[in-house]
Amino acid sequence: MAQIKEQIKTNFLKSNIVQQLIYVNIAIYVATLLFGFFGTLIDENQNLFYTYFALSSDLGDTLWHPWSIVTYGFVHASFVHLLMNMLILYYIGNLFLDYFTPKNLLTYYLLGTVFGGLLYLLTYNFVPSLSGPGGAILMGASAGVTAIFIGIATYMPRFEIRLAFIGYVKLWILASIWVFWDLIQLTGDNTGGRLAHLGGALFGFLSMYYYTNGFRINLNIPQFKKKSPLKTVYKSKESPKRKMTREDSDNTQQKVNGILDKIGKSGYDSLSSEEKEFLFKQGD
Repeated sequence: MAQIKEQIKTNFLKSNIVQQLIYVNIAIYVATLLFGFFGTLIDENQNLFYTYFALSSDLGDTLWHPWSIVTYGFVHASFVHLLMNMLILYYIGNLFLDYFTPKNLLTYYLLGTVFGGLLYLLTYNFVPSLSGPGGAILMGASAGVTAIFIGIATYMPRFEIRLAFIGYVKLWILASIWVFWDLIQLTGDNTGGRLAHLGGALFGFLSMYYYTNGFRINLNIPQFKKKSPLKTVYKSKESPKRKMTREDSDNTQQKVNGILDKIGKSGYDSLSSEEKEFLFKQGD
């Protein structure tokens, strides 16, 4: 048993961030099934995992379980729900990693989940005519996956993906269809899920839009750190040089010629310490 656990740990650590997210989602789904089974021993209509980790539309419940604004993005209601999200995460996530770091992808996944949850909560509590009656719960990785998808589509909209039976389709077209489908389904039977998708899409688009338009504050910091030590050393060792005139240049050259003549006649050792220092400085 210990060997199996060690093998699982090793495989997990060797995997990239996309695979790790998939493993975590699968593990949590298994845990959901187990908690659902034990929950029925207490209440046949209750799943303890949903109670604590899915995001409730009730603000009071959310305040009692604040972590649910993130954890709902790892909880799935069914195997099909899990499978669809993980398939999209696998293909789009690995495309994202071709251009960005694992940390970037994890940021999009988590913040996309948070933005989706916030839009869901705000709508259900302040726009009841759109959301319908309360008492709903939100779960699924769709908001985080959507943030990654819309983010990479915003970064390279003309990139083409080959779809079976269809051919090559540009990313911006697929992203537009994705968002449009959520918009027309807002009044359907999964309003909360659609709102979460749109929240994730909004984060993905805005963050990548600002990134591609030069708002990269963190990327400029290392450049200043590299340059500043050189300037400090230079200023601490030497005073600022005044502009050299033609007369100064002629005098310097004459002194250099005199020192060179002395070296030619008597050798380098015949120079005084001042002459050696002066000649050394002219070679800088």
